Amino acid sequence: MQDHTSPSSLENAIAVQKYGVGQPVRRKEDDTLVRGKGKYTDDFNLPGQAYAWIVRSSHAHGIIRGIDTSAARAMPGVLGVWTGTDLVAAGYGPFTCGLPLKSRDGSPLLQTNRTALMTDKVRYVGDPIAFVVAETLAQARDAGEAVEVDIDPLPAVTDPEEATKPGAPQLYDHIPNNVALDYHYGEAEKVEAAFAGAAHVTKLDIVNTRVAVVAMEPRAALASYDKASERYTIQVPTQGVAGNRQNLAKNILKVPNEKVHLLTANVGGSFGMKNINYPEYVCILHAAKLLGRPVKWTDERSTSFLSDSHGRAQKIHCELALDAEGKFLAVKVSGYGNLGAYITGVAPSPLSLNVGKNLASVYRTPLMSVDIKTVLTNTTLMGAYRGAGRPEANYFMERLIDRAADEMGINRLTLRKRNFIKPQQMPFAASSGVTYDSGDFQGVFNKALEISDHANFARRKKESRKNGKLRGIAIGSYLEVTAPPGVELGKIVFEADGAVRLITGTLDYGQGHATPFAQVLCAQLGVPFESVKLEQGDSDVVHTGNGTGGSRSITASGMAIVEASKIVIEKGKRAAAHLMEAAEADIEFGNGRFVIAGTDRSIDIIELAKRMREGKMPDGVPSSLDVDHTSEPVPSTFPNGCHVAEVEVDPDTGIVKIVRYTGVNDFGTIVNPMLVAGQLHGGVAQGIGQALMECVSYDSSGQPITGSFMDYALPRAEDIPLMEVGDHPVPAKSNPLGTKGCGEAGCAGSLSTIVNAVVDALSDYGIAHIDMPLTPERVWRAIEDAKKVA
Repeated sequence: MQDHTSPSSLENAIAVQKYGVGQPVRRKEDDTLVRGKGKYTDDFNLPGQAYAWIVRSSHAHGIIRGIDTSAARAMPGVLGVWTGTDLVAAGYGPFTCGLPLKSRDGSPLLQTNRTALMTDKVRYVGDPIAFVVAETLAQARDAGEAVEVDIDPLPAVTDPEEATKPGAPQLYDHIPNNVALDYHYGEAEKVEAAFAGAAHVTKLDIVNTRVAVVAMEPRAALASYDKASERYTIQVPTQGVAGNRQNLAKNILKVPNEKVHLLTANVGGSFGMKNINYPEYVCILHAAKLLGRPVKWTDERSTSFLSDSHGRAQKIHCELALDAEGKFLAVKVSGYGNLGAYITGVAPSPLSLNVGKNLASVYRTPLMSVDIKTVLTNTTLMGAYRGAGRPEANYFMERLIDRAADEMGINRLTLRKRNFIKPQQMPFAASSGVTYDSGDFQGVFNKALEISDHANFARRKKESRKNGKLRGIAIGSYLEVTAPPGVELGKIVFEADGAVRLITGTLDYGQGHATPFAQVLCAQLGVPFESVKLEQGDSDVVHTGNGTGGSRSITASGMAIVEASKIVIEKGKRAAAHLMEAAEADIEFGNGRFVIAGTDRSIDIIELAKRMREGKMPDGVPSSLDVDHTSEPVPSTFPNGCHVAEVEVDPDTGIVKIVRYTGVNDFGTIVNPMLVAGQLHGGVAQGIGQALMECVSYDSSGQPITGSFMDYALPRAEDIPLMEVGDHPVPAKSNPLGTKGCGEAGCAGSLSTIVNAVVDALSDYGIAHIDMPLTPERVWRAIEDAKKVA
């Protein structure tokens, strides 16, 4: 039976071609977000809600002698004041790191077991001590300022290396020398033998600066409690509702999963920072339960600098061993990672494990060793920040390569070419312990040289010199080992109005999931692109999922969608065979229609779903096309690329201007090139920020110096160059779509190329290294110091 009210096969085929995989389809959500019609956490309100204010420590380190809340409790509008003692009595669990990380001696990571409010000591400026709930925010703030806290100050330490030395202030009695994890990877004896036999060894000390995340949307939360069902509800920005609900319920609130309802609406950026549960959430959930009314908390920008997790923060010594031809023999890194005052989420991994997994990059590096102590200091806690160890590792490797080339008198391009892993060597077992399944690193490199017009750089450098400017260029490759996708939800629901609900456990906090996920579903099932409605933000609906992070979304959710679609087609063939009175073996599916082979009789998938829902299907025939499927884990993917940065430096002022930027990348199968380009641009912008201006700083007593945008610089539009973006895709072999992650590639490729380009420009003065951020003052001072030596 041909259904003439629904699209024909030709119409469906045209739609699939227009909206299918590989098409630059505009983002579905842009009209809502760009026009200010989105709804973020602070936009939500509930009848009768009260407001919370957090009382924070003004000391970086100290013993809590007493907390007097009597004056605050008596102030107008105050509904309650709570301290850490109250929360301990309630039996909430601590904030911990769930990763099975071990030190070199086999002992597990030492946990700090952070509580929501401190009872014994404070360990950084901003440490939560108490909180107030009042009828209005102003009343809560006033009462918070009336809470009297008696703290006996202790010496503070902010530098991770200093924190490990004898006599340094100790943050925890059970963590000697403040070392929570003494991470080691590699065969040390073989590595040392390779270095001993090397023709040349390049050594470099690198400071990887601490950065603040400063997402557009500060953290916020709205909590309520239903006494009848004993159920908590919290509206909060996250990177995935299923995992955060489970952690909050099981580990902190100590209740079954179903007793927590977690909701996430639009999220204004996260970059890793919002993917953990924070003390403020426990505070307002506790108050909502006791008061019997909703409680709202919204962070302010000044306190978000203190209370949001930070990123990067390492002091690393790097070495690269090469033979006489310049072939890499081994690489090793050692040093310190700054954990801040507490360990939560995945914090130690970006500082240690992830560095090792990504250090070898695209090069044949037979041996490596990684020795990094992750250290507790009197600073804000550390977390994942866009790339979470991948930009760091690539930065170390690319700086080493440029330095080695200069020391050995080998052209920087030539040195890289001699060490690239070749396509015919795939799959390639890297010294990092992972196996790359695909890639054409030389091809990506060649394309980047071409697009960037690298061959004519000397002419452009000469023109800059005429204008009194120094010009530098750098080309750098990168490779990322993305987060393992894990299990993921692929749930497809056919609605009565013709809409198709797609439910998956990743979460869009700016990436634009609705469009590429709909493209994948459109390609698989031929459903109308406009009919697909994505749902990710309700833990009652999203029962499974690992959230968004580590550039895993398109691989994890994409595979779940593909697998769920196959189940839909299988169910559809059985139902179509019944409705069209044909054998199931004769039913074919394509372009959104089930067809009896060799005939013109067919039925559209949306119409089929309607008839299955409205009619009574016999035994053995599905009554619905709906699917609730959870995919099995698949391996990580290995996005890679080659970026070229070209800079001009004003020697009189030290001002660095990026005048040309090129990025050629291998992201495997690209679902939506427009979105991929946007992700790349955003990542490069963050790389520019860290390379040239961003740096969280503390004074010797642990007081933050960078506590607002008056002190902490972010790149503006005028700091971001026009970018040339090229693609050289080699589909991944580990997942059905052939995709590789792209969300963090801009950071991974930009740090090294920008810094190497500036060092190249400064080489006219004999300058071989300068640490980030390359601020005008730092660059100018480096030039002036070099002049004195000359």
